[in-house]
Amino acid sequence: MSMEWYDMIARRNGGYKGRALYTLEGNSAEDIFEERLIKLLPQYTSVLDAGCGHGEFTLKMSEYTDHIMGFDNSEEMIKIARNSLHSSTITNVEFVCVSTKEKMPFEDKQFGLIYDRRGPTSIIEHGRLLQKGGVMIGIHTDITKVRERLERNAFKEIKIEEYNEALMIFSDEKEFAIFLSDIPGNPDYTQAEYREQLQVKLKENQVDGRIAVRECKYIWQAIRS
Repeated sequence: MSMEWYDMIARRNGGYKGRALYTLEGNSAEDIFEERLIKLLPQYTSVLDAGCGHGEFTLKMSEYTDHIMGFDNSEEMIKIARNSLHSSTITNVEFVCVSTKEKMPFEDKQFGLIYDRRGPTSIIEHGRLLQKGGVMIGIHTDITKVRERLERNAFKEIKIEEYNEALMIFSDEKEFAIFLSDIPGNPDYTQAEYREQLQVKLKENQVDGRIAVRECKYIWQAIRS
């Protein structure tokens, strides 16, 4: 997905976040990931948030560790993140705009923990940033590249868990259309020209007569050799 799209989302949505309203039924993988991360963070003094977006989650996690560096390759996202940081009293967070496709401005073995909350899985290619025995943990909807990259980059104790029980329930067609429109690569389903495609999506996402999307995500974790 192009940076233009993420910059547009940052300006339109106020960050990398959805606008649609929905209720969640069942155990969310996102909640499980957050709980697991909070338990890990106090064990490390230097942490990297890979693909931090608008920084809201980074700032939230800063309570549990000494220092977090958040990066994203969208300048608009980082602008929002820095503004939020400057408006807070938090002093142990930094934000930088950089891409994993470039030489990253971090030292070898700089971090004890790297977490990747739906960020770029290509961060795995930068294992040099982790201390020996350091942990990398993430949550994503597609695990294929994650598994390949972890194995190729000599990570050990690779653990991957699938979560697909939680349901996102939408009250009406409008909220569902907004949800679809915020998915990277999707058109704006709220526009009349996509009415037919939206109807197809509605038929595909029915659970007990309700508009629902199953939350299919993977939580993964590995240790740097």
